[in-house]
Amino acid sequence: MLPPLKPISIKERISLVFLEKGELDVLDGAFVLLDKNGVRTQIPIGGVACLMLEPGTRISHAAVVLAARVGCLIVWIGEAGVRLYAGGQPGGARADRLLYQAKLALDEEARLKVVRKMYEFRFKNPVPSHYTVEQLRGVEGSRVREMYLQIAKKYGVQWSGRQYDHTEWGSGDMPNRCLSAATSCLYGISEAAILAAGYAPAIGFIHSGKPQSFVYDIADLFKFDTVVPVAFQIASQNPADPERAVRIACRDQFRETRLLKKIIPTIEEVLSAGGIAVPETPEDCLPPAIPEEKGPGDAGHRH
Repeated sequence: MLPPLKPISIKERISLVFLEKGELDVLDGAFVLLDKNGVRTQIPIGGVACLMLEPGTRISHAAVVLAARVGCLIVWIGEAGVRLYAGGQPGGARADRLLYQAKLALDEEARLKVVRKMYEFRFKNPVPSHYTVEQLRGVEGSRVREMYLQIAKKYGVQWSGRQYDHTEWGSGDMPNRCLSAATSCLYGISEAAILAAGYAPAIGFIHSGKPQSFVYDIADLFKFDTVVPVAFQIASQNPADPERAVRIACRDQFRETRLLKKIIPTIEEVLSAGGIAVPETPEDCLPPAIPEEKGPGDAGHRH
C-alpha cells in the first residue's frame, strides 16, 4: 500500500497554472495535459494552488479526484480569464471557520469593524470611527480613481477610467484589458487561499450578493500593491498578446513577493478585528458519520 498523501501547505505552492486546448487526466499516476497530437505535459498538481481551465479543455473524473485530494482549486474561466464560470472546492469544509465568518458578517457592529480594518489595511491610515459602510465606500471610490490615475501616470499610460464590457473582450482599450487579465489572476489565488483556510468565498463584508464576494474583499487588499502596477507596466509596452504578457508578469510577481504566504494571515488579521472568537462545536452536535484522519495540514491547507 502507498503511504497517505501529505499535501503541501498553500503558502508553499505555485500560485496559478493556466491550461487550454487539451484533455486533463491521470495517466500512469501523473496529472497530465494531453494535446491533440498525443503529447503529454505533466502538471505538478500537488504544488499548485489554483488551476485555471480556459476554453478548449476537458477534464476527467480521475483528474478532479486527484486535484481535490491534494487541495488544488480548479476554476473554469473564459478566454484570458475575463469570465469565471465555476470553481471546484479543494477538500472538505471547515465548519468552525464558516460559522465564524457568518457570525461576523451577520453582526452589524462586528461587520463594520472588519470593514474598517480592511480599509485601514488598504490605505495604510486609520479610518474615521463614525463612518458607515456606505460612507467608507464613497471614500474608497475617490481614492481608487486617484490611485489608478497616479499609477497610469507613473508608467506613461493614457487612462480614461475603468471601462470594459465583460461580454465583449476586445472592446476594452489596452490598459483595461491588462487590468482585467491581471485581476483575474489575483482573484484565482485569493479564492484558492480562502477555500484552503476553510472560509466561504460568498460571505463578503464590503462586497455582497455574489458567489465571490469575499474573494473581491480579500483581493482588493493586495490589488494596488501587486497586479495594478503590473497591468499598467505591461500596457505601456503595448504587447501583441497583452493577456499572456500580464499572466507571466503576475506569475513572476506573485512568486517574488510570496503573495500566497501573506493572504491567509491577512484574512485572519482582518477578521479578528470583529472581536468575535471562533465558535466551539456545541456539545450536543453529532460527530461526522465518516470521521476524517488528522493530517499534517495547517491553516493554509484543509483536509
